Amino acid sequence: MKLTVLGASPAVPNPGRACSSYLVESGEQRLVLDLGTGAFANLRCHAPYSEVSAIAISHMHADHFIDVVPYRYALKYGDERREGPLPLLLPPGGEGLLRAMVAAFAREGDAGDFLDESFAVRTYDPGRPQAVGSFEVRFALTRHFIPAYAMRISNGSRTLVFSADTAPAPEIAAFARGADVLLCEATLEPGCVECGERGHLTPAEAGAMARDAGVARLVLTHYRQHVAGELIRADAARAFAGDIVLAHDHLTLEV
Repeated sequence: MKLTVLGASPAVPNPGRACSSYLVESGEQRLVLDLGTGAFANLRCHAPYSEVSAIAISHMHADHFIDVVPYRYALKYGDERREGPLPLLLPPGGEGLLRAMVAAFAREGDAGDFLDESFAVRTYDPGRPQAVGSFEVRFALTRHFIPAYAMRISNGSRTLVFSADTAPAPEIAAFARGADVLLCEATLEPGCVECGERGHLTPAEAGAMARDAGVARLVLTHYRQHVAGELIRADAARAFAGDIVLAHDHLTLEV
């Protein structure tokens, strides 16, 4: 299994970078997790967009799904052609939100076709595994400002867990237990205190989640570029003694 980071930025894109998006590959299967601002252009550097097996969106904040729109234009007007619509897996409630948004781009009379001639839009049931070719994808509700879902992706031999956006959550550590890689957001700066309702992690909290899950490798993502990488890594290492990698756009690694 191979992981390629298409976008590692938080909601405000880092200079020259894209927001949350990750390409997971195994054999001929290509699964895209999230498709945030600027991610589609980066996807084109690593795979034919017509050969993606499915897109799965963790939650309906724009920095995690907005590039569905340029992807649709590419499928309709671009040079690449695929057989049949591309499966687009959305969280509960996501389809209504997305359709309401893209209705503003549709010509009169074809609002329903804006998505449907390019995508096979589906709402995933977080309580049931989803098969994407040789991948099995499982979901777990995180602690965020809106419903968001971590994803556990397995090809039968290797396992990657994507935390999505979350506050500290023992249930997500349990969900990630034994994974080969935990791809975990670390949006808050080291030492930052998030007041009131929480929805994100510091690097140290991401490290604690990796430690509690017993994963082999922690990949930190969704962080602000102005914070020095060595400070982010050192903060995570306070809790996690294993391998720590800082995600950046176009990073590729074996799971």
